[in-house]
Amino acid sequence: MKASLKSTLVLITACPILLVSCAQTTNTSDTYSRSEASHAQSVRTGKITSVRRVNIEGGSQAGTLIGALAGGALGSNIGSGRTSNTLGALGGAAVGSIAGSHIQQKTGARAGLEITVKLDRGGSLSVVQEYNPREAFRVGERVRVLSNRNKTRVTH
Repeated sequence: MKASLKSTLVLITACPILLVSCAQTTNTSDTYSRSEASHAQSVRTGKITSVRRVNIEGGSQAGTLIGALAGGALGSNIGSGRTSNTLGALGGAAVGSIAGSHIQQKTGARAGLEITVKLDRGGSLSVVQEYNPREAFRVGERVRVLSNRNKTRVTH
């Protein structure tokens, strides 16, 4: 198989994987995963003492891996000798991993809220969740804090 055809096949294979890896689960107060739908959650109540806008970074692991594979395949076409092909593949993999990581972080980043709640039974907690335009939070409002083994969310 020619090197350029091999590189093309790697890119064609990598693009859908990168797009799927960018699709992240949502962390809003009104969206549940299929696995959460049938499990009980503990419920605590309290009053909001602080709401702050934050940025939630996107993941970068899949983008790094796919970028490295694609960059390595493209870089291996540089030069005509074995040494220059190897150096090109290594350089391409390094550049590709950086680019892939950056792309996935930017495409996966979300607007979020850090909501601090003073609980009725004592203590306070802070929850970071994705911003949801369907549910506004204000200092002084009564809220419920829902928790299971994997997630905690604030809702009305």
